[in-house]
Amino acid sequence: MSKLFPDDDQQEALFEDFLDLGDEDQGADADTETSAAPLTPPPVSTAPAVHDRGPFGRLMEANFLQFASYSICDRALPTVEDGLKPVQRRILHAMWEKDDGRFSKVAGVVGNTMHYHPHGDAAIKDAIVTLANKRYLIQGQGNFGNIFTGDEAAAARYIECRLTKLAREYLFSPKVTEYVPSYDGRNKEPVLLPSKVPLSLMLGIDGIAVGLSTAILPHNFAELLEAEIAILQKKPCPTLVPDFITGGIMDASEYNDGNGSIRVRANIEQREGEKNKLFITSVPYGVTTDRLAESIEKAIKTKKLPIRHIDNFTAEKVEIEISLTPGSDAEKVRKSLYAFTECERKISSRIVVLRDNRPVELSVSEMLKHHAQRLQEIFAAEFNVRLGEIAQLMHRKTLEAIFIEHRIYKRIETVKTAEGVSTEIRLGFTPFIDQVGHELTDDEIEKLLKIPIRRISLYDINRHNDEMEALRQEQAEIEDNLQHLARYSTKFLKGLLKEFGPQYPRLTEIEAGFQEIDERALTSTELTMRLSEDFYFGYDIKQGTPLFPCSSLDKIFMVWSDGRYRFMPPPDKVLADAMYEPEKEWLAALKPRSPTRYFTAGIYNRDDVFTCIYYEPIYGFTYIKRFRWGGMIMNKDYSLVPENATILLLCKGTPEAVYVKFKYMKGQRITQQVFDPSEARITAASSKGIQMTPKQIERIDINKPTWWVATEGNTKGTLFQ
Repeated sequence: MSKLFPDDDQQEALFEDFLDLGDEDQGADADTETSAAPLTPPPVSTAPAVHDRGPFGRLMEANFLQFASYSICDRALPTVEDGLKPVQRRILHAMWEKDDGRFSKVAGVVGNTMHYHPHGDAAIKDAIVTLANKRYLIQGQGNFGNIFTGDEAAAARYIECRLTKLAREYLFSPKVTEYVPSYDGRNKEPVLLPSKVPLSLMLGIDGIAVGLSTAILPHNFAELLEAEIAILQKKPCPTLVPDFITGGIMDASEYNDGNGSIRVRANIEQREGEKNKLFITSVPYGVTTDRLAESIEKAIKTKKLPIRHIDNFTAEKVEIEISLTPGSDAEKVRKSLYAFTECERKISSRIVVLRDNRPVELSVSEMLKHHAQRLQEIFAAEFNVRLGEIAQLMHRKTLEAIFIEHRIYKRIETVKTAEGVSTEIRLGFTPFIDQVGHELTDDEIEKLLKIPIRRISLYDINRHNDEMEALRQEQAEIEDNLQHLARYSTKFLKGLLKEFGPQYPRLTEIEAGFQEIDERALTSTELTMRLSEDFYFGYDIKQGTPLFPCSSLDKIFMVWSDGRYRFMPPPDKVLADAMYEPEKEWLAALKPRSPTRYFTAGIYNRDDVFTCIYYEPIYGFTYIKRFRWGGMIMNKDYSLVPENATILLLCKGTPEAVYVKFKYMKGQRITQQVFDPSEARITAASSKGIQMTPKQIERIDINKPTWWVATEGNTKGTLFQ
C-alpha cells in the first residue's frame, strides 16, 4: 500500500529550503539524550512533543511565536516610556519631519507615515482621525467625523491636519532621541519619543494582541500633571479617575487605580416648562447618539419605557429630545432609561503596557511614577547635551579670542606654505596651552583660518567677555538643575499646567456612587397578561380578560389540567387551549377523555409555596401536596402529577381549609368534609403527595361555598400521612 503522507525523513527534505532546522547546541543535546538510557521511563503523553512534530510543526510554532511577539510589541500595546503605540509614534514623527506650522493634507501625512509604518493607508488614516478627535496632539481642519453621532471622517484627500503646540514643543528632542532604520532601511525612525507629558493616560488607548489586551481610559490633562507634581515632591499620589471628551456622569468607586471598572451615565434633564419631555445632553463614553436612540427604541417596543417618540437633534453638541406618554412619571422614566438603554454603561479598565519591551500590568499611579522618572531622565540627557555644546562653544570662543586679541593671525602673513601656517599658529598658541587645555588640532586651526577679516576687524573684547559670562552662568544653572532634577521637573510641569491647563477642563461629572436602580420594580407592571376569547394567552393581546401584571424580566409558569407545566419568559401570544375558568375547569377535567386544557398561570418564584389537589384514576384516589417550584429550565415541560391524573385545585400559598363535596353514592353517610392543607408537609414539585380521600369528589373550594350544607356538619377530613 502506498503512503498518503511522507514520513519524517521525507518531510525534512521537503522543508530544508524553508527551515533552519539545525541548532548545533540543541542537536548536541538531542544526541546525548538519545545515547543515554533514562533511569525511569518518561510519562506517556497523548500529544506528540514539539521536537517530534516534524518540520512543519516547528515551522508553525516558530511563525506563531513571531506573530505573537510582533502583535504585542509592534502593534497593539503602548510603551510605558512614551505612552504611544508604534503607529501613533510614526505618525507624529512623520508630521514633525514635515512640520512648518501650516496644515497638510491627511493623505500626504499618510504617505509620509508609510515610509515608516509597514501597513495599509486606511489604518494610518483612522489613527490620525482618532488622534485629532482627542485634541491634544493633532489639530484637524475639515470633516473629521463626529464622536457623538459616530459619523465617519471625510476621505483623506479632503481633510487637513497639523501638530498642536503641545505636541510640537514637548514631544520631540532629536538630540536625545535614539533612531533605528525603518522597516525597509531607507529612513530612520525613533525608538521612543522623549515625551514630556503622560500620553497614554491623556489619550486613553485600547489594544488587543495575542493573549493580551489593554484598556487605558483617558484622564484629565491638568489632574495628571498635578498628580505627577505631587509624586515629584514625594507627596502621596492623588486618586485619579477618568475624564471623557463625551462628558456624562461617572461613578468611579470601583476604578481601583486603573484596574477596575467605572459606570458612566448620560446627562438626562427635565427643563422648565417641558413637564412631559426629557432631554439627553451627553452620551456615555463609547456610545454614539444613533446607538443610544436604537437602544431606546428597542426598550419602547418591549414596553419598558412609556415614550411616545424621540427626536435626535445632535450636531456639535448632544441633544436628544424624548416625549413621554401622557401621565408618565418623568423621574421613573429617567431611571428606566439608565436601567434598560445605553444611557448607562459599565466600562472596564486594565492597564497593560510594554516596559523594556515586555508586557506588564500597572496602575495609574505606577504609570505616573514611571513618567516622572522618565521626565527626569529626558531632562538629564538634554542638560548633558547642552553642557557639551556650551563647552564646545566656550572653547571655540576662547580660541578665537586668543587668536584675535594676541594677533596670532599676523604671524602667518609672510608664511608661504600650509605647513608653515599651521606651525606658526601652534607656536603662537604655545603660551596659552594651559588656557586652551591641549595643543591645537588641525580642525581647530582650519576653523581659525576661516574667520573672516571683517569679523577680526570688528572684534569687541567686551562683547566677548559678556558672551562668555552668559555661557558660564548658563552652565552653572544647568549643573544646578542636574543636581535637582525633581525640582526642575516640578517647575516645568507647573509652567505646562499654567499654559495648557485652562484649555482642557474636566468634562465628566463625578458622583460618589450611583443609586442602585431596581429594574424589576421599574417594570413590575409594564406588561399585562391577558387571555383572549379564542384561548390565547400573552401580553400582546388587545382584547381579553386581564389576568395579572408582570415585568419583562419575570418568568412565567403555566400549568395545564393534566399536570404538565412549563416556565417561559412572558409570551406575547401563546395558545392556552381553554377558557380561563378555574372554578369550573375541574368539572370538565373529570369527564372521560377530556382534552388537555389551560388551568392556571402566574409569575415564577422558586420559593413560593403552592397547594395542589389532584385525582388519580387508576385507584380512584385523590391526593394533596404542598410544594415549591425549586430550580427550572426555561421552555421545558415538567409533570406536576402522575400520568393520566387530573388537577382539581391549584392555588398559591396554603389555604386555611379545603371544602369538599363528595359524589353521591347510595348508603354514603359523609357527603362533605373540610380538610386542613397545612397538615401536609412541603415537598418538591415532582413529589406524589399524600392521600386525601378515596371517595369521588363532586365539588371542591378553598372558601366556604354556597353549595356547602351547614346542616350536614363540618366533618374534618384526615390526611393519610
